[in-house]
Amino acid sequence: MSNDDSESPMLQARGRLAMLSAHLIPSSTDHNLSHLHPHPLLSAPPPSQPVNLDGTLTVVDDRTGKKYQLLVSRDGTVKASDFKKISTGKNDKGLKLYDPGYLNTAPVRSAISYIDGDEGILRYRGYPIEELAEKSTYMEVSYLIMYGNLPSKSQLAEWSFAISQHSAVPQGVLDIIHSMPHDAHPMGVLVNALSALSVFHPDANPALRGLDVYNSKQARDKQIARVIGKITTIAAAVLLRMAGRPPVLPSNHLSYTENFLYMLDSLGNRSYKPNPKLTRALDIIFILHAEHEMNCSTSAVRHLSSSGVDVYTAIAGGVGALYGPLHGGANEAVLKMLSEIGTIDKIPEFIEGVKARKRKMSGFGHRVYKNYDPRAKVLRSLAEEVFSIVGRDPLIEVAVALEKVALSDEYFIKRKLYPNVDFYSGLIYRAMGFPPEFFTVLFAIPRMAGYLAHWRESLDDPDTKIMRPQQAYVGEWLRHYTQTSERAVSNDADKLGQIAISNASRRRLAGSGI
Repeated sequence: MSNDDSESPMLQARGRLAMLSAHLIPSSTDHNLSHLHPHPLLSAPPPSQPVNLDGTLTVVDDRTGKKYQLLVSRDGTVKASDFKKISTGKNDKGLKLYDPGYLNTAPVRSAISYIDGDEGILRYRGYPIEELAEKSTYMEVSYLIMYGNLPSKSQLAEWSFAISQHSAVPQGVLDIIHSMPHDAHPMGVLVNALSALSVFHPDANPALRGLDVYNSKQARDKQIARVIGKITTIAAAVLLRMAGRPPVLPSNHLSYTENFLYMLDSLGNRSYKPNPKLTRALDIIFILHAEHEMNCSTSAVRHLSSSGVDVYTAIAGGVGALYGPLHGGANEAVLKMLSEIGTIDKIPEFIEGVKARKRKMSGFGHRVYKNYDPRAKVLRSLAEEVFSIVGRDPLIEVAVALEKVALSDEYFIKRKLYPNVDFYSGLIYRAMGFPPEFFTVLFAIPRMAGYLAHWRESLDDPDTKIMRPQQAYVGEWLRHYTQTSERAVSNDADKLGQIAISNASRRRLAGSGI
C-alpha cells in the first residue's frame, strides 16, 4: 500500500471537517450539552418497582421420592449450590445446572445497569438511556456508571481533570503500536497496547504488590482515571498508525470526546478544535456504548479479575472478547451487508435469501432484546442529524427501507428480530470518516467505563470468588495405558489432518546438507 493510500481514511475525515467549517457557525463545545441531540423518542413505559419474588421452591425428586425446599431471593434467583443437595445416593455428587452460553445463569449481583429485553429498556444506575443520551455527556455518564450517582458540578470538574491528567501514554506503549504492521487490525493492536500498560504500571499489579493493593480506594481510582484517560490516546495512535502518521499528544483544554477528535485531525496544530456538532454526535454514541451488563466481554473482565490479575490485563482480555465478530464486530458486518444490497429494489431478493437461510441479516436481533433496542432508536434519530450535516449517505435509504420491510414481515416479527445498536452505528461512523476496521475500537473506548465499573464492583462484593465453572463430563470413564505397538487408529476422526508443505519449505528441503 502506498503512503497516499494509507492516508486516505484520515484525509477523508479531515476533508469532511474542513468542508463543515465553511458552512457551520462556530461555537464553543459545551461540556454539559448540546448542539446535537436525538429527536424526542416515544415515551418509555411508566416505571414500576420490581416485584418481590422471595419465597421457597419445592422440588420433588421422582428418582428418590425426596422433597427439597429451595430458597428463592427477592430478585427471583436460586443458589445453584442448593441444587447440589439433590442427590440419589453416595455415588451421586448432586445436581449440576447445565447452561451452555450462560443463558439463564447470574454469576453476580450488580447495581450498574438494568435491561428488560422484552420491553426494550436499558438503564444506567436507574436512569433511562434515552434521557442520558439527550441530556448528559460521556464524562457525566462514565462517573455515574462508576460511582452510582450523577456528579455535582465540582465532582464533574474533578473527574474530568483527573482523566485529562492521565491521558498521556508511556512512550514504550506508543513504540509497541508503531512496531505493528501498518495493515494490522486495530483491535489486535489495541489489545497489545492495553496489556502492555500492566508492565509500565507495576504499582497496580497484585502479582507484584500483593492482593490487597486494590483495597485502597485511592489506588483503584487512580487506575480508573488512567484507563479512561489513556484509552482515547491509544486509540488515536492506533488509527494514526494505520494512516502512517505519528501519534499526537492529547490536549488538557478540551472535552473528552473533543480531545479524541483533536488527536485524529489536528495534524499537530495545537489551536485546532473539532466541529462541536460532530463532537456531540460521537459523545452520544459513547454514552450508548458505555455499559451493557454481563455481556461477553464484561463477563471476561469479571472472570479475569476474579483471579486477582491487574486491571490492565483484565480489560485487555475484555477487549479481546470484544474483538470477536459475534460481539463487537457486528456494525462492520452491517455496513458490508448494506453495501452488498446496494439499492432499495434489491431488498426483496435479499429478504427472500434470508428466509431461505442463504443470506445473513446483520444488525437485527439480539441475545437479550426481544424488542426494539433502545440504543438503536437513539442512533436512528442521530444518524438523520449527522447526515443533515455531512450529507445523506446513500446506504441510509437502503437501511431505512430494509428496516421498514423487516418490521412489517411476519417472518421477522414472529422471531422478534428488531434492529439493534449495530444497525445504524456503522453508518454514522462511516459518515464521520472512520474506516470500517476501526469501528470496534470506537466501541471499546466508551465501554471502558462499564468494564471498570464491574471491576470496581467485584472488588467490593463479598460474594466474589475466583470464577471456576464446572463441567458435565461426557468422555471415556476409565482406560489403561498401552504401548504404541499395541494401539490402532480406531477411525478417521483420530487421524491428524494433512499439513501442507509451503513452497519455501520445498525449496529448503531441495537443498543439500539436510
